[in-house]
Amino acid sequence: MVSIKRRAFLKGSITTGVLSVAIGAGLLKPNVVLAAWPEDAFSKKSLADALAALGASGAAESGDIKIKAPDIAENGAVVPITVSTSISGVEKISVMVEKNPQPLAANFELSSKCEGFISTRIKMGKTSDVIAVVQAGGKTFTAKKTVKVTIGGCGG
Repeated sequence: MVSIKRRAFLKGSITTGVLSVAIGAGLLKPNVVLAAWPEDAFSKKSLADALAALGASGAAESGDIKIKAPDIAENGAVVPITVSTSISGVEKISVMVEKNPQPLAANFELSSKCEGFISTRIKMGKTSDVIAVVQAGGKTFTAKKTVKVTIGGCGG
């Protein structure tokens, strides 16, 4: 009779061995697998500076960008949002929270075959505008939605 612990150990050992061989052979490179991120933009303290660091300072308002977020977020630590757009050729979608200490909350670089859609959870310190920035075809577009953050879910 084979114990479940033994199976888990063997499965883990085989997985580790295969990954080690792949890394050793150069088939799996950690610097390619890990995501790149705009460190400069994430470190900015103001919305204008973060937009400038992303190259999106002259963004135009667009009705083609839809932000789905709760009107009232009872827990500012976990605010689910969805950004979708019908603009073609989307290259990047960024999410900013105006009154956060560091406004850039998320940045997604999409391939040309991707649909203009992202879904994530962000952290909000207080009631603020959530701003979606879409870069497509060398142009930048924005949309915003105000999300009220309550204290402890009591509506304060």
